[in-house]
Amino acid sequence: MLARPYATTRPGTFDNSTVAGVLEYEEHDLASPTSDKNRLPTFTPTLPQINDTTAVLNYTAKLRSLASAAYPVAVPLIVDREFFFTVGLGTHPCAAGVPINGSTCQGPNGTARFAASINNVSFVLPSTALLQSHYTGMSGGVYASNFPFAPAHPFNYAGTPPNNTNVMNGTRALVLPFGAAMELVMQDTSILGAKSHPLHLHGFNFFIVGQGSGNYDPASDPARFNLVDPVERNTVGVPADGWVAIRFRADNPGVWFMHCHLEVHMSWGLKMAWLVLDGSRPEQKLPPPPADLPKC
Repeated sequence: MLARPYATTRPGTFDNSTVAGVLEYEEHDLASPTSDKNRLPTFTPTLPQINDTTAVLNYTAKLRSLASAAYPVAVPLIVDREFFFTVGLGTHPCAAGVPINGSTCQGPNGTARFAASINNVSFVLPSTALLQSHYTGMSGGVYASNFPFAPAHPFNYAGTPPNNTNVMNGTRALVLPFGAAMELVMQDTSILGAKSHPLHLHGFNFFIVGQGSGNYDPASDPARFNLVDPVERNTVGVPADGWVAIRFRADNPGVWFMHCHLEVHMSWGLKMAWLVLDGSRPEQKLPPPPADLPKC
């Protein structure tokens, strides 16, 4: 068995060599002589290129859950909320007085620095914790609950990028009622180059119901969603120049980050927060912080 990493960016910052392993199965056929097994051929697989997005899509599309009585699949069949997020890179203008291509403003075109965003909002970490602000009812000045449901200005996401690559800054959350069944489509953009972004959601597992290359088509792509035995994860790769669709039920009250697991992209702002409201029953409400919780 051979395995190697997959990356759409230029390799070199991690070990991109091939790893090999040997699988040995327990003997069940005692009548088969050992000499016969020694004559069996050894097959060495041919691995795709390290940046072969098509091979990755074809492989991940074949993954299935067990969907059995012991391991049921609770994917929402009817959704209450639908969201469409663009995920990608962008730029911020260099601050006034900062030398172009200086140590604090190194960007793609000499006049800007790198940024990253979801729906064109580059997340800014607040000085007060989001969860604390929500629980105490003192969110004013900390975050806004108006994260966009979809891009404000649609464009050809997998095609020629727009000339203006600047993104907005903001500390925004998207509010969900407790128990809502939601569907989220995440679309990669070609701004500053198509990238595969591993998006991780805190607080929930979700079902990966669909994925594809190019631009997501809301008229035809949902017909191909797997609502029978999709895999359940808390992290999914948004394909380079493609899209992925997930579903989950918002049954865990609190404030939960969703972010790219590429550290540099997260530091550039590729993250957002879901705010799940309390339910009606006591066990559906956000518990108070522990008495011994250290103060910031």
